[in-house]
Order: sequence, then C-alpha cells, then structure tokens
Amino acid sequence: MDILENCTLCPKMCGVNRKNGERGFCGASDKIKIARCDLHFWEEPCISGISGSGTVFFSHCNLRCVYCQNHKISHQAIGKNISAAELANSFLTLQKRGANNINLVTPTHYVPQIIKAIKIAKKSGLILPILYNSSGYERVETLKMLNGLVDIYLPDIKYFDDRYAVRYSGAKNYFEIASRAIAEMFSQVGKCVFDENGIIKKGVIVRHLMLPNLIFDSKKVIDYLYRTYKDDIFISIMNQYTPIKSQLADYPELNKKISGKYYHTLINYAVDLGVKNAYIQEGGTAKESFIPEFSGE
Repeated sequence: MDILENCTLCPKMCGVNRKNGERGFCGASDKIKIARCDLHFWEEPCISGISGSGTVFFSHCNLRCVYCQNHKISHQAIGKNISAAELANSFLTLQKRGANNINLVTPTHYVPQIIKAIKIAKKSGLILPILYNSSGYERVETLKMLNGLVDIYLPDIKYFDDRYAVRYSGAKNYFEIASRAIAEMFSQVGKCVFDENGIIKKGVIVRHLMLPNLIFDSKKVIDYLYRTYKDDIFISIMNQYTPIKSQLADYPELNKKISGKYYHTLINYAVDLGVKNAYIQEGGTAKESFIPEFSGE
C-alpha cells in the first residue's frame, strides 16, 4: 500500500500521495470505488458462459478515451467507496451465485487494494479464477505485483499508431506500453486452458475494438498479435463500437457505427493471416442497451 504515497501504478507515473488526498490523472483516492458488482453475461462466451462472469466495475480510469461506453464511471467516476474486506466479501458472494470467475474491470489504479482483497477472500474459500480486465495501458512493474494471483488476463490493444492513441485516449506510446504489458501477462499465465464446458481457466485473450475509419490500424494490430503469439493467445475482434453523440462533438469522424463491410474485411484479413483462435461478433452489438447500469449495487 506504500506505493499510494507516491503513485506510479500506471504509465502516467503521477507520483501523487493518494493517502493524503492528492489525486492524479485517474482521479482515484486511496479508497476502492466501485460502480457495479454483479453477474455479467455479455463477455466472450468462454468468460460468461451460461452462469455469468462475476464482474466488478471499478470507478475512475487512467485513460480518457473520448468514445468510452463506460463514461459514467471512467470520466464521471460515479460509484461508492468500499473497503478491501467488503470487496473480498463481494467476491465470495459472486462465487456463491455461481459466477465462472471474478472479473476485475478497469482495476489498474486499485491493484494494491485488490491484492489485499484477493488474499482475504482466498483465506475464506475463494477458488474462482481471477480475471484482470484492462485497457492494456499498464506498467510491467505493477503487473508483476499480480503474478500468482491473476489467472486470466483480458487486455485491450486499442491502437497501433500513436497518433490515434494520443488523439482519442490521451496516451503517448500506447502501443509500445500495451505490447510490453501483454508480453508480461503471457509470461505469467501462458497458453489458454479451458474446462470441459469451454470456460477459460487460464490464459490471455486480447481484445481489439474496431473504430470508424481505422481499418488499416486494426490490421496492424491483428498482424502484430498473430505474428507474435500465433495460436497461444485468443484475439477478440470486436465490432460493438457504440458512438455516444454527446461525447463526440469534437470528433465527428467517430460519430458513426462500424460498417459491416469493413468489419468483414478485417475478419477476412485475420483468416488469411492464419488466425484460428479468435472471437468475432455478429451484427446488433452496437447498442447502448448492452452498457450496464452503474447503480453502485
């Protein structure tokens, strides 16, 4: 927990004393803040399955993606403060409700507190796999703190070209940072392992959300992932980009859904490369109805 006195958990390296009330780029204090804790059924099939993923949505974020679907929690930071013991109890409750895993969404800025909660929960009988669900904008040093505690990594890799990372997420050197982070994740958990029902127990799934007008950038991302990891990871190629008009006044190029034609072009590109271990989405996913209610419950 001492790292919160000079916070360097994420690549922003703010160096603020969160224990004394200082706030860095993400806006988080030293208290855990969550916006939702519930079973979630809209992740990849191997994560949600039939029973659902035991998902904890953390408030605040170390990116500022202008198109963020979870804007209410990433930018507005709605939610409520809880202790590490209460978070541990939430994990155990989700396990009792039949969750396939404990799914930590946007957890980077709370890693020390999460480690404490996981250890408390494991002493009380938590046996579910821990899934770390992040933007990919991670420090390797922080990920090393999680070695042996996280079973499944679910990072994004949003951009290849830094121009887009800076314009749309305020993140310099995003690809360089995310690619190093994914390498560390893979070194910790290795190849994907599934149970008899197809539910993932261990491994790395990398998500890439296709954005309007960036098909060439998307191709570079897929190319990098496949040439680096072949079939040792899964790639989730997503078409669910949902433009929230109120957020995109200064970004008209993003104010439209993904064309089915361009999405299929990207899928065909992946197939031609040789990609086999991938998830793809059918039509109808770009709807605000898929965005959870962030009620603090």
